[in-house]
Amino acid sequence: MTTGLTRAGYKKINKNLNARAGGDCIYLWSYQGSGEFDTPIVEIDVTTDVNNEAAKFAFGWERMACNLNRRAGGAWIHIWVKRVKQTYICDITATDSFGSDADLFGNHYIRVDENTNRGAGGSKVFIWYRQTTDPKRALADLKVSINDKEAREYQDQNYRNVNVNLNDETCGNQVYLWYKQEESSNPIKAIALLLNTALADDYRKAGLTVIEKDLNAGNCSHAQYLCVYQ
Repeated sequence: MTTGLTRAGYKKINKNLNARAGGDCIYLWSYQGSGEFDTPIVEIDVTTDVNNEAAKFAFGWERMACNLNRRAGGAWIHIWVKRVKQTYICDITATDSFGSDADLFGNHYIRVDENTNRGAGGSKVFIWYRQTTDPKRALADLKVSINDKEAREYQDQNYRNVNVNLNDETCGNQVYLWYKQEESSNPIKAIALLLNTALADDYRKAGLTVIEKDLNAGNCSHAQYLCVYQ
């Protein structure tokens, strides 16, 4: 991942946010762009209390997926950003290797920084999305299939497939993202990957759709739900 960020022009802030905690090394990276898909960040916040998370979506905050206490125990700590304008998700994809990171970062995609295969072995699989300030270009809906029957249903309903198995190279189910991109009165503003699944009810009460289909379905690893805010 470091190579992809560097090649795309990101700058590393050389301060380990998990220093001396015994967990993973975690660093922030920054990028300044002025293209069609670049919307400036104007505020940054941090939550250390899970009870304060879900309500932030309604005020235009985006949650960074990585828990800053990753593998260190303790509270769930997340960084949140707010942009100068309301953004919407207009493109979504996924990768099962790091080979295309530089191209995706260079094309203004944002990586959801949590491996959907976390704890299950197999490939390192990540969801990516791109933002727009034009709601007419936004995605209208997202689905997750965890078996062939569901995949056929979404195909019959004219959903488009993200052709990367989110459970790649594990003993679990084949898990795929499906989306519709059409003009909608309720476009998708944000997505969140929820590993602390005990918060599912809180997220629903805050107006998010929690897709309760485990992205690690069929193996004995961390349950992960995709949440959608519209």
